[in-house]
Formats: sequence, C-alpha cells, structure tokens
Amino acid sequence: MKRFKSRPNRWQDHWSRQAKKDKYPARSVYKLEEIQRKYRVIRKGATVLDLGCAPGSWLLFAARAAGKSGKILGIDLQEVKVELLANVTALVGDIFEPGRQVAELLAGTFDTVISDMAPATTGNKTVDAARSLELCRRALEIARRRLRPGGNFVCKIFQGAGFKDFTIEVKRSFEKQHNFKPRSSRKASKEIFVIGLGRRRQEN
Repeated sequence: MKRFKSRPNRWQDHWSRQAKKDKYPARSVYKLEEIQRKYRVIRKGATVLDLGCAPGSWLLFAARAAGKSGKILGIDLQEVKVELLANVTALVGDIFEPGRQVAELLAGTFDTVISDMAPATTGNKTVDAARSLELCRRALEIARRRLRPGGNFVCKIFQGAGFKDFTIEVKRSFEKQHNFKPRSSRKASKEIFVIGLGRRRQEN
C-alpha cells in the first residue's frame, strides 16, 4: 500500500519555530525586532503603549528593549496569558469604548505607541483593508494625543483604499515617516508597518 506523507503545516515556518525556541507566544515578535533594529523606536527607559497586545510577544520584546527602567502598558480585547515581566501591565479593554480602567491608562503620556491590531478577517480584501484602516486611525488618534514630543509610532495596516491618505496623516504628525515590510511578514500578507519618528510639537 502506498503511503502518503502528511503535508507540512505552512504556518509552522522558520519564524514560528524560532518564536517557540525563544519562548515568545507568537512569530510577530520578529517584526517588531526588525523595526527596532532599523529605526530604534523604543529607547531605554521608555514608556510604551502597546495596542492589540495579545498574545504578548510585543509586550515582552518592548519590555526588554526599554529595560528595567522602562514601563510597558498593553490593551487588547483578549487576555494576555503569558507570564509578563515586572515592568509590564496588560489590560483587557476596547480602545473604541474604553472602560474606566483603560481610560485611565490612556490618559497617560508615552514615549512610543505601537499597534499590531488587526481586524477579524473576512476573506474580502476590500472589507478587511477598510476595517484595518479604522483600527489604524484610532491608534494614530491615541498617539497624537498621548505621545510626548519626539515620540515614535508603529502601526500595522492592511494595504488597500485609504492607505496613502493614512501615511499622509502620519507625516503631518511626525518629523519622519516610513513604510516597512519586515522579512518575517508572510509573503502573501498585505500587511505593512507605517512608522512615525519624532512626534511634532505642532502638526503641519
């Protein structure tokens, strides 16, 4: 009888295996690692706000990048279940309808705002891109209000209608703006990261 080999799981690629080895809950950590290596968005001692922080990989990386004197705050609709470092706080909440605890957290000021938020995908690229854009605009709104002058912004977005306009919005608020596709992003993915460096004191 002919034996059939099971197909390898295409999601279990190099980055997924590396994340498991490095004890991160998701491969997405390497996207932030690449961004940090290239743009230095998180400084030692920084206060960082992580939007869409579950399952916790970005929280862990940000905490290590900021060091013991840094402070990392995260918000997500889902609970973060991994063990976090002492300088990390993660809350369950909705950035569109924050409860009292999340609202108090968002009332603080930050050196860096990072967002890996993504909508529940439908398979319709137009719909998914529109929902992603909505999340990104909310993330930028928070960054504009809460970032200290000179602060940095990182936001994942699905490319589609409105993408160019969003990058223009970021340019108005930051001294420098970059679009970056990490090597660790899946080739078929429409995601790209919009980066704002140096929050302006006054927007153009």
